[in-house]
Amino acid sequence: MKTRVNWIENVMFVAESDSGHAIVVDGVSADGGRSMGMRPMELMALGVGSCSSYDVVTILKKAKQSVTACEAEVTAERVDGTPATFESIHLHFKITGFDLSEKHVQRAIELSANKYCSASIMMKNAGVTVTHDFELHEAEK
Repeated sequence: MKTRVNWIENVMFVAESDSGHAIVVDGVSADGGRSMGMRPMELMALGVGSCSSYDVVTILKKAKQSVTACEAEVTAERVDGTPATFESIHLHFKITGFDLSEKHVQRAIELSANKYCSASIMMKNAGVTVTHDFELHEAEK
């Protein structure tokens, strides 16, 4: 994997991925930014949520679960100090579908957390407490 981060002005950057996608990263005005993009630590929290969501949906589909929606609310707490690293990350999944099995959903989340989600496992290995829970919703027919 190879990425590029190009400085635009003040504390604004454009980050580009190998796959050809780009995002703007910027800071708050107090730091010289204009809030024109996400903050770097927001991207890290989104990475954990996205990685785990990807796993959960993929695992549920392989288990023949009829998933129609999956939302992960990510709550990240940072230490009070410098560097302000993550202390904890909590992922709350809201999964919607037809006749979803609570057992399958629980297993998909556990597999993501303990085996497949590189972002989440990397955070845990760095001492961040990563927790998960979920709620199920029946899709409208």
